Amino acid sequence: MIKRCAGLVLWCALGCSSTQAEEPSYKFTTGVYALSGGGLSNSHGLDINVRQTSQLGNIWGAWYRSPEQQVSQPRMGWDKSFEASHWRIMPSVQTASGGFWGGSLPVETGDTLFAGVGLGRTNLHPYVNLNFDPNDAWMASVGYRWSSLQSVSVQVVRDNRQNPDQQHLHLLYRTPMPDGQRLTLDVLFKSGLVEDRMVHRTGLSVTYDFAHFFTRIAYDPVINFTPQTMWRFSVGHRY
Repeated sequence: MIKRCAGLVLWCALGCSSTQAEEPSYKFTTGVYALSGGGLSNSHGLDINVRQTSQLGNIWGAWYRSPEQQVSQPRMGWDKSFEASHWRIMPSVQTASGGFWGGSLPVETGDTLFAGVGLGRTNLHPYVNLNFDPNDAWMASVGYRWSSLQSVSVQVVRDNRQNPDQQHLHLLYRTPMPDGQRLTLDVLFKSGLVEDRMVHRTGLSVTYDFAHFFTRIAYDPVINFTPQTMWRFSVGHRY
């Protein structure tokens, strides 16, 4: 899963207008990743991520390990949302062992009806891409927000540097559930060349938030535009 295409902070088109001060100060997430198929050996990985939120933004550190792939990489990053008149500017930066650096700059406007564009760039050093979208890419989204807890949006992320054929199209829906809980659905339509053959696949991610805990399961075919399929299982705690 090491690629010369970095995993930047996914530009979240759902609820970006909410202030960071409303979030818990810390979030701890553990993720298990299982790769199979494509005529290649099965493998798995474990990722541990800790995020701290303050007036400075989100500062996080993480570590990924896959014994079968003989990959181990620590990484860290920062992101923050700034208000400027009717605009929200959401820069992010990331670094990791092996000399990797990357960043993204999305801009969004609108409250009930919102839209945005953005750009991501890296120094192309090898990196464990746990964002899975093309990241040396342009981004665009449009959506509708009933409230800070309920919204729907469409987001496209398309490589515009090394692999201009690669594109992800996300349909995201977030809705409140009973007892202050929340459900988020992310349907992914991806297209691009895999071993010189154009493919079109559909993936799905389901996240359920409780008061302080959350769990996520995701199915992602032709992961990172390779022949393999990935299942992802994550659990986290906000405190």
